[in-house]
Amino acid sequence: MKLGLINSAWAQAGKGTDFGITQTRRIGFDTIDIQADPLDLSVEERRSIRVAADRAGLPIVSVCCVALGLVDFNPSVQRFSIDRVNAHLDFCRELGAQNLLLVLGEYIWQQEVIPPAAQWETAVTNTRACAHQAKELGVEIAIELEPFKLSLVNSIDTMLKFLNDVGSDAVQANCDISHLHLVHTPPEQVQRLKGRIAHVHLSDCNGTTHGDLPPGRGITPIQDYLRHIRDTGYDRTVSIELEYSPEPEKIVEWVEEAYRETDRIMRELDCRR
Repeated sequence: MKLGLINSAWAQAGKGTDFGITQTRRIGFDTIDIQADPLDLSVEERRSIRVAADRAGLPIVSVCCVALGLVDFNPSVQRFSIDRVNAHLDFCRELGAQNLLLVLGEYIWQQEVIPPAAQWETAVTNTRACAHQAKELGVEIAIELEPFKLSLVNSIDTMLKFLNDVGSDAVQANCDISHLHLVHTPPEQVQRLKGRIAHVHLSDCNGTTHGDLPPGRGITPIQDYLRHIRDTGYDRTVSIELEYSPEPEKIVEWVEEAYRETDRIMRELDCRR
């Protein structure tokens, strides 16, 4: 497997794209994921991301997209959201990324008013529409399992059901290790996603609340999860996800710590190449 980093770690600390990409390579990462909305970027800003990554020799593996509007009940919002996801897919192709990390929304109004099955079907239909564009571009969509009570995809059961209902080989799973721990998924259950994992996120947490901490700062059995992910035959990229460092002025040290601990785990499992 390759070891990557999501660039949001730098952006949330107020560091620019060039700085983040340069530091990511210096620290020793193999790849980088980009969290940036192409609708908010100028042509020059989009180009600068690719130029900086190429200059650093750092492949871009994934682009992150939070698209809560795909499950909105307003048709106009759904249409805009499909167009926005498709713009992200074009951005993936432009950057040479392998997949679009897609975060779906949640059931609204406590699953009252709108039947949950109707909202689920809306998500399936709209994701399937985006899958056509993904397939044409040769890009995969990786659905993120979110650890929140009302998230549409918040367990391995709902992940498998969603993938099956969409029914496209362009739509696969993102396996987020701390999210799996937060929803009390035993590590061995990851085997159920064999052959359906397009991307992996890695971070730690306190076991109760979403955290995205460097490995070792929480209680997530990261090595156990990663062992079972490895045993599914997955051999792509594991991307560290760090969110909102409590000391943004020490973001370099924060990322370096996460790199060291993750590299150690991967080498103990003999899965980094």
